[in-house]
Amino acid sequence: MIKREDVFKIGRIGKPHGTKGEVVFNFDDDVFDRVDSEFLIIEIDGLLVPFFMEEYRFKNDNTALVTFCDINDMDRARELTNCDVYFPRQTDEDFSANESLAFLIGYTVVDNATHHAVGTIKGYDDSTVNLLLEVETADHRNVLIPVHDDLISHLDSDKKEIKLTLTAGLLDLE
Repeated sequence: MIKREDVFKIGRIGKPHGTKGEVVFNFDDDVFDRVDSEFLIIEIDGLLVPFFMEEYRFKNDNTALVTFCDINDMDRARELTNCDVYFPRQTDEDFSANESLAFLIGYTVVDNATHHAVGTIKGYDDSTVNLLLEVETADHRNVLIPVHDDLISHLDSDKKEIKLTLTAGLLDLE
């Protein structure tokens, strides 16, 4: 059984596209295209169910047309309309800063040098080459922290904590 804490929401199924079972998938995160995974998880009647993708193609930056295995007509595709779509959270072993950062939202950032909590991840910015974590500090300031594989010293998904090697003075920037 798939647990909600083991997944994060990436989008929602729209209407069927054509008569052969293809559906419109509106997504916020294209992690399914960047991370090797054969399936997406769809919430049906409160249950998280894996659906294996047969193929997909992008319609635009936020929409893909997806064909799932065993969904081969419009009636079956219609059953998925308006269902939320999830993706498995990465584990400590397979995390890379080059992958989606969405699963880190809510994690605590800990300074590797001082072992003190810096703040909570509220979002991320992947619009540039440099990935940035949007962190709210204990004194309610918002800071952007660059994240790269070389800066990550430890990721603990049980504690929802990421330890980063932070550059001196980084947290003083406004």
